[in-house]
Amino acid sequence: MQFVEISRELKQRYRRNNMANKENTTQKNIVKRSFDGVVVKKSADKTVRVRVGLMAVHPKYKKRYMTHKNYLVHDPKNQCEVGEHVKFEQCRPISKMKRWRVLYQ
Repeated sequence: MQFVEISRELKQRYRRNNMANKENTTQKNIVKRSFDGVVVKKSADKTVRVRVGLMAVHPKYKKRYMTHKNYLVHDPKNQCEVGEHVKFEQCRPISKMKRWRVLYQ
């Protein structure tokens, strides 16, 4: 009899803990990555290619050098022009290559 009562209490505690964990996971803040870059090309409708310059350090020689990476960015208003500096952030996948959205000021 005592074993049955203990197991019931354990089940209830387990349920309470799981409900508390579910509530905590829904309230997490998602941190979105954001970059600044220069528009290199207007690829297609509502899409721009943005080049971001990055500083890298060589692991052995510790020399710093510039690298760059191109991102396909969604431009919903179609306002960005070539040569313009833009800020963009990560978002849900819009197409195969586009996972970034322009932030307008």
